[in-house]
Amino acid sequence: MQTNFTAAQLENPAIAESEQILRKCVHCGFCTATCPTFVTLGDELDSPRGRIYLIKDMLENDKPATEKVVKHLDRCLSCLSCTTTCPSGVDYMHLIDNARAHIEQNYERPLGDRLLRKLLSIVVPNPTLFRLSLIGAKFAAPFARLMPGRLKGMVKMGARPMHPPSWVDKPQVIPAVGQRKGRVAILIGCAQQVLETEINESTVRLLTRLGIEVVVAKGAGCCGSLVHHMGKEEQSHAQAKANIDAWTAEAAGEGLDAIVITASGCGTTIKDYGHMLRHDPAYADKAATVSALAKDITEYLAGLDIDAAVFAGANHGNPRVAYHSACSMQHGQKITRPPRDLLKQAGYEVAEIAEGHLCCGSAGVYNLLQPEIAGQLQERKRGNIRATQPDLVATGNIGCMVQIETDDLKVLHTVQLLDWAAGGPVPEKLRGRMTATELAG
Repeated sequence: MQTNFTAAQLENPAIAESEQILRKCVHCGFCTATCPTFVTLGDELDSPRGRIYLIKDMLENDKPATEKVVKHLDRCLSCLSCTTTCPSGVDYMHLIDNARAHIEQNYERPLGDRLLRKLLSIVVPNPTLFRLSLIGAKFAAPFARLMPGRLKGMVKMGARPMHPPSWVDKPQVIPAVGQRKGRVAILIGCAQQVLETEINESTVRLLTRLGIEVVVAKGAGCCGSLVHHMGKEEQSHAQAKANIDAWTAEAAGEGLDAIVITASGCGTTIKDYGHMLRHDPAYADKAATVSALAKDITEYLAGLDIDAAVFAGANHGNPRVAYHSACSMQHGQKITRPPRDLLKQAGYEVAEIAEGHLCCGSAGVYNLLQPEIAGQLQERKRGNIRATQPDLVATGNIGCMVQIETDDLKVLHTVQLLDWAAGGPVPEKLRGRMTATELAG
């Protein structure tokens, strides 16, 4: 794609980066076939190619975004399916990030939109506030069907079972069982530790059983992903720096083999810290080091070469598991085989889902900001999963878990199933509903 930025414009690092990305696009249109919003809406402006034209026009002409531009860029899920498909290697992730930052700085959203985004950026990254908000939502849950789409989604989330804070949440060092074979830090996250406390507990149980010492670093918290995708660079960079400081301190002590992440959406962002802070002289090197240490839990486990004996006593009944590969896992981090291979190694029958490349509609808080599109993608994904006739569904991202689960689709994190197969307890949501005998029968 030909561009016409001025020399003065190109002095801005974000503009210079965007210009290089734009030049790679050859208008081939391959991305349209795998873009969830284009497949759903059929509008060229809701495809990566269409959005690239809108971004080029906005940045090249150095003008604030219009309502039309914001509408179509807001509809982007940042699922990155287009980057997997693109034969030219267009770095769409960083292009849309730059465009959103430009919108945040130069466009005044309607009051209601501003207030909702502000609320989400404050509440969701803070586990205490998020927990309180969900408790409040429980009281409003009976009236959810009467509420507007955006509020309805938030209230429905409050209907989920609530668990007290986990023992894993506080800063600590959890020793390995037996001889220590490795040492890792774990990201306990923000929303995940409220919505599914069992994920981090399963992770710690499994890792320590395998001889890995686990550190919950003091000062580490939200990865910054949520606000980063809203274009709030200052807040996302501050959250990233807090994590970098916490993990750098741990690495400087007894060292770290990896930073283990159990939410693939967070993992994609943390692996990008080096890029996000590349122009910050105080953090560029530290950020790059942290990004290099970051590994999804299945990526890390796959590198341990787990002995088959670990899963030899599995009593789960060999259920049929539909594996949903989160967009941030398969497109953001390019991790595809490890989760499937580990589940098979643990004795599960793994079923592949049709249209597995398409997003489920969660995408951080997309399902709250764009409920109609998210709802259509949700039903499409659920239909494809049901077609596999699974006993259970496995995935590696908390947002997908919340988005997909229904009474007939029990969704668990991959690490919960691995922990169960390795001698851990039956996952709570299966207790009293689906015994190993029933699964085997």
